[in-house]
Amino acid sequence: MIGLGAGRRLERVVAVGAHCDDIAIGAGGTLLTMCLAHPGIQVDALVLSGGGSEREQEERAALAAFCPGVDLRLTVLKLPDGRMPAHWEEAKAAVEELRAGTEPDLVLAPRTDDAHQDHRGLAKLIPTAFRDHLVLGYEIVKWDGDLGRPAAYQPLSPEIAEEKVRLLQEHYPSQRHRPWYDREAFLGLARIRGIECHARYAEAFAVTKLTLDLGE
Repeated sequence: MIGLGAGRRLERVVAVGAHCDDIAIGAGGTLLTMCLAHPGIQVDALVLSGGGSEREQEERAALAAFCPGVDLRLTVLKLPDGRMPAHWEEAKAAVEELRAGTEPDLVLAPRTDDAHQDHRGLAKLIPTAFRDHLVLGYEIVKWDGDLGRPAAYQPLSPEIAEEKVRLLQEHYPSQRHRPWYDREAFLGLARIRGIECHARYAEAFAVTKLTLDLGE
């Protein structure tokens, strides 16, 4: 999967999640950073579950806030939560339809080694459709303890890190009861990833394959 070359403008981004809030938790700070730095870019987002429920309403409001000043195109499907492996064909068709409508410079997706079966299943579908693209696998903290050693980092300014936490709390009221869904968890992980890349805060990503072009 190719990387962004020197001087290459970021114009199109794809972001995918198995559930409403996955994208914002895993890559919300990165989305804010990119959208503020590159106004007018196109962001195509796909979420496999939550369609037609309050979760979809939350997701639409949240991603609009995480992607200010851009052309955001969001699709939220109705696959059952926790059952993605049993709906493989539907998920694959949705990913392929997304791919047919865009030629992204960057894809944000779950990690292939995520412990949640829905996250992991979606992650494994992405390279079957986005074969020559830079795919960054975001991480989501959970009780499974599946956080690993990431290969890529996006530093976040303190302002962006704080804004990410504020937006997560504001736009996903249905998740506030969860014991891990709090300021300490989100900022704590961002602080650790920041230490690892000599920044105050950061989001970290897995990279399965990266093609270099060192001749330019």
